[in-house]
Amino acid sequence: MTAPEPVLGFTVHLAVCVALAAGLLAAAALLRARVRRPPAARGAVYECGETPQGEPWRGLPVGFFLVALLFILFDVEAAFLFLWVESLREVGALAFWGMVVFVLILLLGWVLALRKGDLDWTRYP
Repeated sequence: MTAPEPVLGFTVHLAVCVALAAGLLAAAALLRARVRRPPAARGAVYECGETPQGEPWRGLPVGFFLVALLFILFDVEAAFLFLWVESLREVGALAFWGMVVFVLILLLGWVLALRKGDLDWTRYP
């Protein structure tokens, strides 16, 4: 007896997947046809049971996103520093001084952001 061709197994697998997808789509279409129209309240904005006040799709000031980006930047750098400290014995003095320069540049960026007021998220409405 010979082993089945690899193409035959792939073809059977593909046929089963297509049949399953078609069956699930058909079942979803049949079930959806039986569901009545949802009430209008289902599409309304929900705020923890409270009546919404104002427009639900108002934009946020760019400052919120700037603070979030700065937080992510400093958070990733802090995680990077923890990994660097773990391997400090193997990397040598050159890597140590390279990291000192890196931290100083990061500190300079933090000071500039602080002086510009980008870290003061209370000033954004």
